Amino acid sequence: MQDFQKVYEALKWASSFLKENSRDENTGELLLCHYLGQSRAQLLADLREELDEAVKMKFIEAVQQVVKGTPPQHIIGYEEFYGRRFIVNEEVLIPRPETEELVQGLLERIKGNFRENVPVSVVDVGTGSGAISITLALENPTLEVVTVDIAKASLQVAKENALKLGADVGFLEGDLLQPLITNGVRVDVVVSNPPYIPEEDINTLSTVVKDHEPIRALVGGRDGLDFYRRFMVEIPLVLKEKGIVAFEVGVGQGNDVATMLRGTFPKAKIEVVNDINGKDRMVFAEIGFN
Repeated sequence: MQDFQKVYEALKWASSFLKENSRDENTGELLLCHYLGQSRAQLLADLREELDEAVKMKFIEAVQQVVKGTPPQHIIGYEEFYGRRFIVNEEVLIPRPETEELVQGLLERIKGNFRENVPVSVVDVGTGSGAISITLALENPTLEVVTVDIAKASLQVAKENALKLGADVGFLEGDLLQPLITNGVRVDVVVSNPPYIPEEDINTLSTVVKDHEPIRALVGGRDGLDFYRRFMVEIPLVLKEKGIVAFEVGVGQGNDVATMLRGTFPKAKIEVVNDINGKDRMVFAEIGFN
């Protein structure tokens, strides 16, 4: 049994143990905040408080699970995204910070291209936890958001998140844009964070990712670009004359995806946008607004 008693001792032990095992040494803070029901600020204010024995036991067990490769988000059952808690499990990708930047960039472009208080229809393709679609709906209530996923289990998680967070989002089960194409539906905005990891790279991923997150949401064919190629065929069948396309992409894929979009929409304004770390992670196309 670990011999620590106080909060700061627990964090010191966790940080050292996690670092020794090549895990994120800050994970201890996340777990302890969860078990104590505190914010990080509260936790740091109570560093010299003694830990309840039951909390201590749960904390030690959770840190050991993380060392073995379990994502901490699966232990606590949620991830923070755009200031909200989203339920996550092994059926969905854990939302990443760079996807928040995709959402922010799309909200800015919607505001800049469409008249205020006029309904704008959006489809989020491959929704997973619903982080993109639900955030868009809550940040801009004039948006009419529907979301598509091929996996029933993923849609169930997204529906739970929409209900919990009070978001008005429609859900469709299907492959990419096929549910809209089949029903002759056209929209103003298409957004997607599709699978984009090349097949040969999957074995280089951390075990935390490849053993605990759905492979169907990670791998995008031999070069990682298969889904973007399919989108170039399907988007023209659902996008209105004036519309926006927003993609998250893998590092180094920005120019390839931009080239595809230029081929599909020759007159569009295409932008490859770097994330906060200077990596090309977003591609936006504004079509028909010139």
